[in-house]
Amino acid sequence: MDNYLEYLVKEEDSLGRIDKFISEIDNELSRTSIKKLIDEGKLLVNESTIKSSYKVKIGDFIEITEIDFSEKEIVATKMDLDIIYEDDDVLVVNKKSGLVVHPAPGHYQDTLVNGLMYHITSLSSLNGDTRPGIVHRIDKDTSGLLMVAKNNRAHMILAEELKKKKTKREYIALVEGVIKNKRGKINAPIGRYKNNRLKMDVASSGKPAVTHFEVLESFETCSLIKCVLETGRTHQIRVHMAYIKHPVVGDFIYGSSDISEFGQYLHAKTLGFTHPTTREFMQFDSELPKEFQDLLNSLRK
Repeated sequence: MDNYLEYLVKEEDSLGRIDKFISEIDNELSRTSIKKLIDEGKLLVNESTIKSSYKVKIGDFIEITEIDFSEKEIVATKMDLDIIYEDDDVLVVNKKSGLVVHPAPGHYQDTLVNGLMYHITSLSSLNGDTRPGIVHRIDKDTSGLLMVAKNNRAHMILAEELKKKKTKREYIALVEGVIKNKRGKINAPIGRYKNNRLKMDVASSGKPAVTHFEVLESFETCSLIKCVLETGRTHQIRVHMAYIKHPVVGDFIYGSSDISEFGQYLHAKTLGFTHPTTREFMQFDSELPKEFQDLLNSLRK
């Protein structure tokens, strides 16, 4: 499960006591609640517990691993959601690029979760109040299919299948450069980037990560590929493709691209899983976003 907050202290930040520093990052967290997180060992600095008197330093990596949202109201918001499938147990939604999946510090509204709460009266509660129904996530600037659990039983079954690598997840990506091999397998562990803990990187100390890719089309300066995930590490496709010198187009963090209005050209196109009640394997497919398709059409010309 992702942490509630991850923050790398920069030179331009105002340094001082950790409780004051956190309250300035997220003004909805009181100094009292921050102290409670510290006392309970849920607020870490450089992966270690600290005291409330700790003085923040440049380069510190701050994590809040868990938080009680009882004092925060996550508001149901009417939103135009592209729902591909829905029954009593599960829902499949096609997320647009630019939409954050769940509330986080400084962004409690206008997320996919806010929209789901308006659309659905019952969602699983296993991931807490900020992530109701969310079994897995994709990055803000990645588009495509997500499965959502409408009850805890369905959530447990879907999460277990995901853990056992039985869920089918296929992505389409436009990457920089021309890939010479038609197919490939990237088997490289992923962990925190040494000099920026908000980024991920291929690291021997990281967790195992395997991505399979197939080149679908080649253009003069880029390649259209299909990626199949064996594992689901944070930023996995983005990190792996950058590792082999073919970063995703539009990925300003791992690639050479500037920030684009659309986001990164990475789309979760196909999703397959075993239905938690019927035990039938279900597979869903989604069209590429218009912006993605328009870029491909211009490259083909």
